[in-house]
Amino acid sequence: MATAVPASGQTHPRAVADPPPDPVVVVDCFSQAQARPAEYLLACGDGNNRLVGLRWDTWGPKTATATGTDMVNDCRPYCAAGRFRPYRVTVTLSSPEPWPGHVDVRRFTMIRLLYTDTAPSPVPKDVTYKLVY
Repeated sequence: MATAVPASGQTHPRAVADPPPDPVVVVDCFSQAQARPAEYLLACGDGNNRLVGLRWDTWGPKTATATGTDMVNDCRPYCAAGRFRPYRVTVTLSSPEPWPGHVDVRRFTMIRLLYTDTAPSPVPKDVTYKLVY
């Protein structure tokens, strides 16, 4: 015969779930928060550099890592007549900081691009930029 024990008679304290971690986002050129974006515009002013086909391996509280393609306009003979060329790249977002004006939201402030084959000239194969948005 089973016996029910009233909740007030339980001897084990109720487990309290940890609060969810603060969200971490990457902010795009239009001041929109993104998590695991498939595309990310690097050249906000002229649109001549965009990450596409991003596949996120990790998205954590301190870093996020993806592989994808950096589409870069070669601007030859000038940007309006240039061609977009693909470069395979590993992307790492890091250095989360509070996002001003957005309570409890942190944004990644650094982006590292590691080109797995060739890099667009004159960019080095391993480069890190500060994200200003």
